[in-house]
Amino acid sequence: MNGNLSWVKRDLAVIWHPCTQMKDHEWLPLIPFSHGTGVWLFDAEGHRYLDAISSWWVNLFGHCHPSINQAIMDQLVRLEHTLLAGATHEPAIRLAEQLLARAPTGLTRCFYVDNGSAAVEAALKMSFHYWKNKGYPQKNHFVSLENAYHGETLGALAVGSVGLYRDAYEPLLHRSFHVSGADLFKRPQDETVEDYTRRRFSSLERLLAQKADHIAAVIIEPLVQCAGGMRMHAPLYLTLLRECCSRHGVHLIVDECAVGMGRTGTFFACEQAAIQPDILITAKGLTGGYLPLAALLVRESIFQAFYADYETHLAFLHSHSYTGNPLACRAALATLELFDASPVLERNREISQWLQKGLESLIGHPHVSDVRVTGTIAAVELGSDGPNKIPYPTEERRGIEVFRYGLEHEAWLRPLGNVVYLMPPYVISAHELDTLCKTVRDAVDHVTRI
Repeated sequence: MNGNLSWVKRDLAVIWHPCTQMKDHEWLPLIPFSHGTGVWLFDAEGHRYLDAISSWWVNLFGHCHPSINQAIMDQLVRLEHTLLAGATHEPAIRLAEQLLARAPTGLTRCFYVDNGSAAVEAALKMSFHYWKNKGYPQKNHFVSLENAYHGETLGALAVGSVGLYRDAYEPLLHRSFHVSGADLFKRPQDETVEDYTRRRFSSLERLLAQKADHIAAVIIEPLVQCAGGMRMHAPLYLTLLRECCSRHGVHLIVDECAVGMGRTGTFFACEQAAIQPDILITAKGLTGGYLPLAALLVRESIFQAFYADYETHLAFLHSHSYTGNPLACRAALATLELFDASPVLERNREISQWLQKGLESLIGHPHVSDVRVTGTIAAVELGSDGPNKIPYPTEERRGIEVFRYGLEHEAWLRPLGNVVYLMPPYVISAHELDTLCKTVRDAVDHVTRI
């Protein structure tokens, strides 16, 4: 069998990796994984790494889960793919029924796409097109929050505001409004969470009051802005947002690509604010981490705005070749079956408590600005002056050193700049999580001494 170096050499000769400065791999390890089981990934030489980030937040029940494996194999010998325009199939129907049954009240239609970015694109188009069909074509702008991330296609970038991903493409992007959110990292210690949230929400409320006639929708990542550094806000912000959007006639799109499917302790994150969005996007963990699939769960009133005689030209003509792929839908159904087979959400709330306990000793560390946990998402924010929340300079790349330390201690970590985060599969054991938290604690000590 070829060893790691052989595979790395072949890879670097032909593959351009995503979200990567390729020149880094002149000195930064590239890990050639050969197989996985449970929370563990193994390289070509047999070294193991605990998948602390669920392989970019998609793996829910561990690698090579036997139930999901079997479901895909059963489907593979029946129907691998067919178009979903003018045709349908059992897995797509059953999955739509089950997702809508779990969704907030009022969401009655399921529209499939291939991935999270594509889902955001479809949601933006759908919202604008709805208003156009209703006679309000001037409602062609969108609102999102500072530090938001909704994907890396052009429409998704337009409603994102993380400069690392957005700035290079600014000239290509449709204009959107970006307003301050209620990131709890920025909350003054002498201000309550409620007062802070209400104060920070006022900027969005003013914008909608002034510009609602030109705004189609507000899009938000509920509770956690993941790619923006795992920044978190209170459910109250969502409550205020839903009321404000309803009052001003603006759609509310919740992007649950990363935070849905039980990740925050409820099946959908927006449940914690008891709100009903107009469009809910789910992706990433939808298939348990196996295959690309995303879905938009949509209000009936939006669907009905497109339901008309052909001659009206009101149809929503958006499609992808692999829309509603049967293999992906069957993987998603198997994933939902695992939620029903055991108290997954209750255990996820236990994982949340374990994460808080495992990382609490870092609170007050001189080079830790914040330790925060929502559901099974935990983040440790590093800083040159922790108590005053002064970050390390970006060029120091402390996160890369955490990554390298993790590799040496059987942990697959991928920090976001100065933010070391954990988002493990739901099947992680208490012992594995204790070990992982210790690795993070030790890594923080190690890289802040450099």
